[in-house]
Amino acid sequence: MVKGQRTVNEIAADYGVHPNLITKWKRQLLDGVPGIFSSRAALDVQGKETERLIASLYQKIGQLEVEREWLKKKSLQLGGK
Repeated sequence: MVKGQRTVNEIAADYGVHPNLITKWKRQLLDGVPGIFSSRAALDVQGKETERLIASLYQKIGQLEVEREWLKKKSLQLGGK
């Protein structure tokens, strides 16, 4: 449809969707194309995901350290070394 080789109605009939939906999807595609191929946008998204992952991992490390210390104290109370 973007290339103009087929009409909205032809595409809608082939895929069993309303022509207005095809038009909406085309508009979303054309509006979003510059951002899709922008390396900066991709790096920003990847950077944010990496930051979230790192924060999550540090939180898990902290939790495991607390649990390890608790187990160590319990072990000593029960007569362990």
